[in-house]
Amino acid sequence: MPELPEVETTRRGIEPQVCGQRIDAVVLRETRLRWPISAEVARLEGRRILDVSRRGKYLIMRLDEGSLIWHLGMSGSMRVLPVGTAAQLHEHVELQLGNGQALKFRDPRRFGALLYSATSPLQHPLLRELGPEPLGDQFHAEYLHRCCRQRSAAIKNVLMNSHIVVGVGNIYASEALYRAGIRPGRAARRVSKPRIAKLVEAVRQTLHSAIACGGTTLQDFTQADGNPGYFRQELLVYGNKADCKVCGTPIKHVVLGQRSSYYCPQCQS
Repeated sequence: MPELPEVETTRRGIEPQVCGQRIDAVVLRETRLRWPISAEVARLEGRRILDVSRRGKYLIMRLDEGSLIWHLGMSGSMRVLPVGTAAQLHEHVELQLGNGQALKFRDPRRFGALLYSATSPLQHPLLRELGPEPLGDQFHAEYLHRCCRQRSAAIKNVLMNSHIVVGVGNIYASEALYRAGIRPGRAARRVSKPRIAKLVEAVRQTLHSAIACGGTTLQDFTQADGNPGYFRQELLVYGNKADCKVCGTPIKHVVLGQRSSYYCPQCQS
């Protein structure tokens, strides 16, 4: 599933090509995504795209009237190609722009979303209860330690709780915990504040590195230029069924919160 680095990579890829552009036409080939695409989306002709931002795993496209909220779901990707380029299989939405380019949204599994918000998108029910951004100033050791100290849940599950911090999905939670030397199944309340501080820094470093590599492609994700994300080559523990790259100890695989988790029993405690 695309996580924060993949969504941020997508945002950076499409923003220069769509900002300031008028929407000349909306082509909806399939409206049955995670939630049905509303009639308001079909009536966007003539609206202008002002900017593209990100909140957690959501892309927010602000228009001169209202906003579009996009979610890539499990298999979604976006590309900007010349109008008239043949539609690919599973390409459900196309916004044709005044510069002769078209923003195309492809989603084989149809777990993605395209929603229209007439008011502030940050107050939309999907966004208003989200926690702080992991790369922002509100995510720091004092905050995360305060969230953890009364929780018996596994620290990895806390990191993946979008009400606590947004966008740190399964891959990057596993990688950050490895960098911080913390086992994913350790109870959050048993992680000391100094180790929490190390974890916060590991989350930031992991996400920045992943963004610099264009995200991680395991199956469907592609960047806006059609290339895969190259952070897969940088993964230290996630999906590693061999030995730890640091100490040589066999990597352990467990399931936490119905998600696969990987850790080194020697480097992580």
